[in-house]
Amino acid sequence: MGDTSQQLQSSLEHAYGSKTPLSICGGNSKAFYGPDIDADVLDVKSHSGIISYEPTELVITARAGTPLQEIEATLKSERQMLGFEPPGYGQQATLGGTIACNFSGPRRPYRGAARDYVLGCTIINGKAEKMHFGGEVMKNVAGYDVSRLMCGAMGTLGLMLDVSLKVIPLAEVEITLVQECKLNTALQKMHHWMLQSMPLTASCYDGEKLYLRLASNQPEINEAIRVIGGDLLDNSEQFWQQLKEHELDFFNSSKPLWRLSLASNVEPLSVEGDSFYEWGGALRWLNSDAPADEIRRLLNRHNGHATLFRNNKAGIEPFHELPTGLLKIHRELKQAFDPANILNPGKLYADI
Repeated sequence: MGDTSQQLQSSLEHAYGSKTPLSICGGNSKAFYGPDIDADVLDVKSHSGIISYEPTELVITARAGTPLQEIEATLKSERQMLGFEPPGYGQQATLGGTIACNFSGPRRPYRGAARDYVLGCTIINGKAEKMHFGGEVMKNVAGYDVSRLMCGAMGTLGLMLDVSLKVIPLAEVEITLVQECKLNTALQKMHHWMLQSMPLTASCYDGEKLYLRLASNQPEINEAIRVIGGDLLDNSEQFWQQLKEHELDFFNSSKPLWRLSLASNVEPLSVEGDSFYEWGGALRWLNSDAPADEIRRLLNRHNGHATLFRNNKAGIEPFHELPTGLLKIHRELKQAFDPANILNPGKLYADI
């Protein structure tokens, strides 16, 4: 374990010269996400280790193959955390895979997405050139913020070597309030409290109960409990961990699991299947056998998008079709970073 950047760069030089497609693989905990691709596996999990961590500066830099659990344990020892609360979907999850997918957990609508915490990164592009973007300090750097471009690119623009992230302190107190209510009431409450000055850090609705997590100092928590009402949830930390990692019963279905993103105040959708609501109503998980075209037409009407997240039995295109202009930008970026199309080809869309 350690710095294997030279070996990885040599592998990319050979692949670029021979035009050999590569499938970048770390912990492989997210293999279910996105289409399968036909390419030689480039294993990066040995490129691992925390390079630097300055608790007083709220910054950590680690190699892309570093286990997510190692990073989280290191931060917790200093009463700090990753503000976007990323899911791992397995104990082997790595930092690189998390950032490549731009995965964020229950805290996302209240504290920001993964890309909001990326300060800088080092990559190897599709021409085997090592490139560094951004920095390792909280202060913004001049120029284009290319480091955040790697978030959600699914490894199609470059092989990440290391990432610098800003981190946040753990709150003094964290509790979860639970209320039984109907769906429309739950959506209204989630949307309402999201717009108020409450110390919310997560919200969800499971079809019967509304869960609101709050984190702050004790006086502010006491006031929030008085205003919001509800019962305190036992084992609050365990509940949100299970939700984040899709370990709740809802996620055990064998039906296709859809990830629906839309405005938080949109009314319940008329589509067959069971739903679970997160992010103040802006993220809706759907277990459904409904046709993909039907689901995506419905989301288009609400200016949202639908991702077939898991259990893609029919080989459906997992990602929502891009508008023509945005697709053109994606293709131009791919051409600039990976002209030979060797890095995770087709992992996002057919020619990207």
